[in-house]
Amino acid sequence: MSELPSSNSSRVNSGKSIWSRLPIELGLLIAIAAVICFTATVDDSYRVKTAYNAKEILRQTSLLGIFALGAAIVIISGGIDLSSGSVIAFSGMICCSIMLALAPVDSAGNPDTTNLGVGILLLAISGTLFVGLIIGTFHAWLITVIGLPPFVATLASLVGLRSLGRVLIQDINAAVTTSGSSTKIYISDPLFNDLGRIWWVPLVVFLVLSFLLWLLMSRTQIGRHLYAMGGNEDAARLSGIRTDKQKWLAYCIGSVTASIAGILYCSYVGEANPESAGMGYELNAIAAAVIGGCSLTGGIGTITGTMLGALFLRVVIDSVAKTVKGSPDEFEGLIVGLLVVLAVAFNELRTGAIRQKKFFAGKLGFVSLFILSGLVGIMGGVLSTSNQLRWGTLCGVLALILLGGKAFWERRSR
Repeated sequence: MSELPSSNSSRVNSGKSIWSRLPIELGLLIAIAAVICFTATVDDSYRVKTAYNAKEILRQTSLLGIFALGAAIVIISGGIDLSSGSVIAFSGMICCSIMLALAPVDSAGNPDTTNLGVGILLLAISGTLFVGLIIGTFHAWLITVIGLPPFVATLASLVGLRSLGRVLIQDINAAVTTSGSSTKIYISDPLFNDLGRIWWVPLVVFLVLSFLLWLLMSRTQIGRHLYAMGGNEDAARLSGIRTDKQKWLAYCIGSVTASIAGILYCSYVGEANPESAGMGYELNAIAAAVIGGCSLTGGIGTITGTMLGALFLRVVIDSVAKTVKGSPDEFEGLIVGLLVVLAVAFNELRTGAIRQKKFFAGKLGFVSLFILSGLVGIMGGVLSTSNQLRWGTLCGVLALILLGGKAFWERRSR
């Protein structure tokens, strides 16, 4: 299920090592199996509640994977989208606001959301997806017409959409309800809540989206154009590809998939809260895509790799929650950031781009040697449950010895 063009593949691969020719999906499958085996060995409840853990991981993976797919399309096309988390929060607010506005009114004059009906749910979902399409169109306009870099255009949405959602939700509550300007909207319709709470519903949505996007990227001319634009935009434009149109499509896919995730997230918690919903999720989306083999320079990546990248990320986060005592949520950002760095470095090593590079050359490399060792020592200390100073010191010293050996070998081979 690779989306990369296969023409001249044998000629291109003939000069590569066997390691670089192994599909990244195979490595991810091995890594996922290794993490699951480690967690099952360390945590007894992981083995006892196998069915529950599997369903929960699949549900969480599906929710992450839905908007990670959109982030992957944008990255493959040569762009970046930092607005996924805010689009999720804003879309959840839009969906719940439409349902609140269309809900029947009770005797006290407040909307009753306990039995909305299929028609209202479909209108709310359709309206939310349309808003996602508008957001993607706005991003494409900022990038193609105004000329803003994708980083700046989507960073503006990252900050602005969440703030706009917080303002609008208070005005909507004040206009529709008698309880004043609340910062949340609660939806108690069981059919809507089941969309996010029944584990297989997000999974089905994720698999259908993955299949459709796989068809787009691997079996259509549009997909080949997106790869070509990500690899070299100027060459793609000179060859007749309408790059502005392709960018519009990529960013619309990114925003619409985030809107779908926003609907499912707010249905799971039963409320819209733009202040905290989707906070930091944009990093998770980019991380899943990069772990799955997408290159941040564009033109490289697969849908199947992104799917496995999302699964691997969720399995690792779940493993940390099961094995680290105390407050495992505090380590989630640290783990995600570390995985992104390792994934990018691994992809570079596979392509041979940094295989001959000297990492610890000069004074900067010498200082970085101690910085990295200190970071390893800190991580070893905070992740241990007892004797943190001893374990941190041991990890730091071992890292210093290993990295020092690498630095010595580099300087010796000059």
